[in-house]
Amino acid sequence: MDTILVINAGSSSVKFQVYSVEGEGTLRRQIKGQMDGIGSRPRLRASGATGDPLADRAYPIEAVPDVPAAMAVAGAWLRDELRVTPIAVGHRVVHGGPDYSRPVLIDHGIVSRLERFVALAPLHQPYNLAPIRSLLANFPALPQVACFDTAFHRTHDAVADHYAIPQQLHAEGVRRYGFHGLSYEYIARTLPSVAPDIARRRVIVAHLGSGASMCALKEGRSVESTMGFTALDGLPMGTRPGQIDPGVVLYLISEKGMPAAKVQDFLYRDCGLKGLSGVSNDMRELEASADPHARFAIDYFVYRIGLSAGMLAAALQGLDAFVFTAGIGENSASIRARVAEQLGWLGVALDATENARHSRLISRPGSPIPVYVVPTDEELMIAQHTLSLLIDGHSHNTRSERVS
Repeated sequence: MDTILVINAGSSSVKFQVYSVEGEGTLRRQIKGQMDGIGSRPRLRASGATGDPLADRAYPIEAVPDVPAAMAVAGAWLRDELRVTPIAVGHRVVHGGPDYSRPVLIDHGIVSRLERFVALAPLHQPYNLAPIRSLLANFPALPQVACFDTAFHRTHDAVADHYAIPQQLHAEGVRRYGFHGLSYEYIARTLPSVAPDIARRRVIVAHLGSGASMCALKEGRSVESTMGFTALDGLPMGTRPGQIDPGVVLYLISEKGMPAAKVQDFLYRDCGLKGLSGVSNDMRELEASADPHARFAIDYFVYRIGLSAGMLAAALQGLDAFVFTAGIGENSASIRARVAEQLGWLGVALDATENARHSRLISRPGSPIPVYVVPTDEELMIAQHTLSLLIDGHSHNTRSERVS
């Protein structure tokens, strides 16, 4: 059985999924797992196609000190115990910069070019590239495909792509990229089967999770995003501030004496819901907390979503549907209800019962703006791109099937 391995690596975890390649290019998830606690409490967990547990193993710290070691352990388990020998590996790579508007087969030259964007995505890019380098070194003949979170947004018009800075800086790559593109691409491809009446119309998608952003879709293409040059911009996130006056950064440097590296660490790790609440970066903990600062962090999160929805509706020159996705968007009925209340002026009327049931359509039958909850599947998107690139060098010709 031919299989595709999908890898999404972070600083302390490596998530992986294995898909079987079946007739007519259909992909079916067979294994889902992760190695987390890298460098602290390493643990391998995995389940099968029906959710049945396949592994739950702890390792000493010295056995899994970094991402390459985690790759070696997980890879040995897949090969030796499950006899998985993938025909290709697909990777999530957060930043493709101005060079890449679609997935690419990886070689050493491409890795070198992608390393230039580490400073633009320091929480993601170096860890995305670590397993790629490890596989290039140990399995040089194994095809690897990089799938970029920025690629889906390369359809933006120039006015949405630019900052009001000299053109030379834009030519050098200082521009608005947008992120979570694999998630938005999956939603755009799924909407024709979920809601064919609005799939090609003006849709705002809210990807709400620890990382959060929103995207304006028209004709199934991204026309605007809340994120820009880096993944710091836009909505407040678990530990990132979202939109912030550049003067604040200048203040931190000139008046607080913070070096650039410390400012970067502060903005990526100590702000957002964590900074506002002083309690947690996890929305579930904030919703369960009685701390007034936790409540304020939620208020701020919802308020900024409402503001961004207005901006994106302006970019679309109207609105025909709103979609929630990702961890918070898919699972928090209370956040959805509060956001819907913010969007009442646009015509959103929520059905409280359907929202509490986590139904696919959660707006009232007469709501001028229908509201949907559509689970995202970035890993399936990566697997589909990987297979397509192997088959014919394109990323849009295979049929995929969502597997829960």
